[in-house]
Parts: sequence; C-alpha cells; structure tokens
Amino acid sequence: MKLITCHIPEAYIEGIEELVNKNLYPNRSEVIRIAIRDLLKSELSSLSRRD
Repeated sequence: MKLITCHIPEAYIEGIEELVNKNLYPNRSEVIRIAIRDLLKSELSSLSRRD
C-alpha cells in the first residue's frame, strides 16, 4: 500500500470520526479506503456502460 497525503474538509473528518466512534469502522484510514473503493467501482462501472 502507498501512503498519500490529502487535504480533507473538517466536516468530512467529523463525519469519519463519527463512523469510527460508533464502531462502524475500525479507523479513519479504513473509512477512507472503503469510500474510495466504492467511488471507483461506481464511476468505473458507469464509464464501461457508456462505452
């Protein structure tokens, strides 16, 4: 896995923290990984349907 740095709005961080505090995810990194995975699946499948 590679490490990247990005700037995230405070409101997003608060939402991520809420998910972690409610024990829905083990940590912030996992929330972000899953969000990116789901976005990529959705966007890439939309692109393939257009072709």
